[in-house]
Amino acid sequence: QVQLVESGGGLVQAGGSLRLSCAASGRIFSIYAMGWFRQAPRKEREFVASISWSGGRTDYGDFVKGRFTISRDNAKKMVYLQMNSLKPEDTAIYYCTAPEEEFGIGVRNEMGYAYWGQGTQVTVSS
Repeated sequence: QVQLVESGGGLVQAGGSLRLSCAASGRIFSIYAMGWFRQAPRKEREFVASISWSGGRTDYGDFVKGRFTISRDNAKKMVYLQMNSLKPEDTAIYYCTAPEEEFGIGVRNEMGYAYWGQGTQVTVSS
């Protein structure tokens, strides 16, 4: 049973930073890509970032524009999302996600992921 547990969300002023964490359990972590998505009120869930199983390839949503960094620590079974220069429009629930496929590079389509965390709320005030 794969479990993903996010933490690190909260309330921050515009221009501030947050670091989201995702703890994975239930299977070997190091052979799977990981991803982050977000969903704002009344909006569809959108791709934020992904990282390949090896950590050698990362991808970001177009809106990120160099503000966020995804990383992973395979020894700790953790994936992180460092978010800087936050804007009010970044307000959303952020979800950690993992695919079923081994040795993947990470994809932007949420259909490419099988497991989801419960989400962590990020609120950016203006």
